[in-house]
Amino acid sequence: MKYRNLGRSGLKISEIGLGSWLTYGGTVEDQTAETCIDKAYELGINFFDTANVYRRGEAEIVVGRALAKYQRDSYVLATKAYWPMGDGPNDRGLSRKHIFEQVNASLKRLNVDYIDLWQCHRFDVETPLEETLRAIDDLVTQGKILYAGVSEWSALQIQEALQIADRKLLDRIISNQPQYSMLERYIEKDVLPLCEREGVGQVVWSPLAQGVLTGKYTKGQAAPEGSRATTEAANMVNRFLTDENFAKLDALKLVAERKECSMAQLALAWVLRKPNVASAIIGASRPSQVEENVKAIDVQLSTDDIAEIETILSGKAAQ
Repeated sequence: MKYRNLGRSGLKISEIGLGSWLTYGGTVEDQTAETCIDKAYELGINFFDTANVYRRGEAEIVVGRALAKYQRDSYVLATKAYWPMGDGPNDRGLSRKHIFEQVNASLKRLNVDYIDLWQCHRFDVETPLEETLRAIDDLVTQGKILYAGVSEWSALQIQEALQIADRKLLDRIISNQPQYSMLERYIEKDVLPLCEREGVGQVVWSPLAQGVLTGKYTKGQAAPEGSRATTEAANMVNRFLTDENFAKLDALKLVAERKECSMAQLALAWVLRKPNVASAIIGASRPSQVEENVKAIDVQLSTDDIAEIETILSGKAAQ
């Protein structure tokens, strides 16, 4: 495994991370989930990402139980809060009340004394940003969280948070967790340039575009049984299944064959070409998926490879 510093911090995380969204605590049997986590740990993955809202806490319980057998300082545990965890008016968002309550609840479910990376799962327009940042700063001081990050914040929101933290001498966020893949590149315009300047690292989710970049979906054919296109995530998958994207996938498959790697490995290596991307978070329902995806760290993309892929993704390859 290879490791990168998360932003400008001293925290080192594995280039491939293992997430638990849509998998652990529900869709995947607990024993299988634990086997996947064990395989990830065995292969050197030290970054494990979850969230309180995944299966209303069940994912955190499964992840915490699986990691309990390992030395606590040997892995980096990340979780999040923002989305509703109950029906009450204060059971959501990034207020001081909700943050403190959810951090404490996550600590219990994960069965740990501290969370390495705690993340704001979205931006809360109903809570003053300074309130959120002061709550985070206090939790860092208390030792309940070591670092803080955000997920799916815009460049302006990240910039404002950094400015407030610097002005008020509050703990700075060190990471952002955006969606990023060959088929979803919105962060390249504003988010990446800002984060590169400010030392905020990316831990990206859905680097395989909900599995579309593995090549498992075929134009004109029904989705494979058990794939995400047949689950509650179907809408997120189907938006990528366009004629234009199928043409890109056909061309990318030829690049992967030439590089003697799988489509998934090519897609992950492409995401990791960006130095600001500290880790690509994968999902896995089988240990073999972890084994295959980890091999992406050894796929080297030359300048010519990247240029060819860019031509394919721009839709100009067939012209």
